[in-house]
Amino acid sequence: MSAAATPTWDPAQYLRHAGHRARPFADLLARVPGLPAERPRIADLGCGPGNVTALLAERWPTAHITGYDNSAEMLDKAHVEHEGPTAGGGRLDFAPADVRTFTPAETHDLIISNATLQWVPGHADRFAHWVSALRPGGTFAFQVPGNFAAPSHRLMRDLAPRHGLADVLRHDDAVLDPRDYLARLADLGCTADVWETTYVHLLTGDDPVLDWVKGTGLRPVLTALADEPERRDAFLDEYRTALREAYPAGAHGTPFPFRRIFAVARKEA
Repeated sequence: MSAAATPTWDPAQYLRHAGHRARPFADLLARVPGLPAERPRIADLGCGPGNVTALLAERWPTAHITGYDNSAEMLDKAHVEHEGPTAGGGRLDFAPADVRTFTPAETHDLIISNATLQWVPGHADRFAHWVSALRPGGTFAFQVPGNFAAPSHRLMRDLAPRHGLADVLRHDDAVLDPRDYLARLADLGCTADVWETTYVHLLTGDDPVLDWVKGTGLRPVLTALADEPERRDAFLDEYRTALREAYPAGAHGTPFPFRRIFAVARKEA
């Protein structure tokens, strides 16, 4: 598997920590202002299994909302669990798309993305395409992990070369500094609100940090070694031991600090 290859996704593994994963999206959504149209058009870039896309329909029940993803496994889950008409006469649907090249074919009131853009090299260069597709007064909003220097990711990258995986994982420049996001969005004529938050998730169970990253950051490794179980198990054994030392369990569970970066950019009305 090369660095450009797409990891395979496991919706069930991803949703094992659905509550913790959904909270940043709820915090992002709380800062999104009212939308200009009575029946808004909304796009969710990197919708995954659709569980947080459904929160958009709760906020804007008259909207036509489309969740986009490049994982057939995630989209299958979204279609079954969430697709259909909404309570206010709107609609929630899902479609395949690659965020690296996605350009809306119609005007939108909101383009939003949750924990996806870190997978897209040069994603800030796409902002102009998305902002240009907004209706005046519309909003572009996103949230990305800001924890690539944390032990969970650093240890993964440190181990990768020893297991022949040096080119598989993203590096600590996968996302920009919050100030850089602010500058990019302001340069596009948007009124931007950019901030960061470090959550301290209290995880339970055996090796819960490993269980968490199996659903997200570790997917490229698991994909690369899918047909080589002995190599996969050797990597996981070494990584598990390192994680236990970096994130020791406490009396009530395992604290897992997780920094995230948020941005809400409103196009001038």
